[in-house]
Amino acid sequence: MSAQNPELSTQQNGGRNPFLLLGGFVILVGALALLLFGGTLFGNNQAFEEQIVSAELPADAVILPVSGDPLQVGDQPYEFALQDIQGNTIHLSELVGQPIIVNFWATWCGPCRIEMPELQAAFEEYQDQGLVILALDQDESAPEVQDYFAELGLTFTPLLDDDNDTAQNFGLQGTLPASVFINPDGEVTVIHRGVMTRGQLDSFLVETIPGKVAQS
Repeated sequence: MSAQNPELSTQQNGGRNPFLLLGGFVILVGALALLLFGGTLFGNNQAFEEQIVSAELPADAVILPVSGDPLQVGDQPYEFALQDIQGNTIHLSELVGQPIIVNFWATWCGPCRIEMPELQAAFEEYQDQGLVILALDQDESAPEVQDYFAELGLTFTPLLDDDNDTAQNFGLQGTLPASVFINPDGEVTVIHRGVMTRGQLDSFLVETIPGKVAQS
């Protein structure tokens, strides 16, 4: 009686070769790892994010970095795309070329309420020189922000920073209010944590608005 091939016997009996099953499992796991972590494994995750951001922008838009170390004076700010209270998406890079204040705040923040009228006064004085103020509310709803702006008579631009993602990306989470000043060349000129007085605002804008002179 001739010896029977074990592999053939297994197939004839309706079983599965365990080596084939193991090989298939390894291939499947490898494919999933490549899909989920390929950008990180190959060091191109940031480049991929930049491609996504730039794909949404006009061809002549400035391309900003999307993440990195906590911001320092002289850096380019990190890109963000946030919704205003009407649901429109605002990209920071679309506004580069104008002096910008990015202000982090919340409706429940007492010091923020003290600072808001000073920001409004600065906006009214310098909007003809192109000043943009983006007030990034920390993880609250559009109706809450709309009511707050109406109550205080604020006319600059509120944005919704869901989950505080932008504050964390800028290295400013946990500090309210906080403000980042950006000149028309797209460089951070001032990073201020805490309430700003009008005098401080004016001095910071001297460094941010071209041609502005310090008030005596």
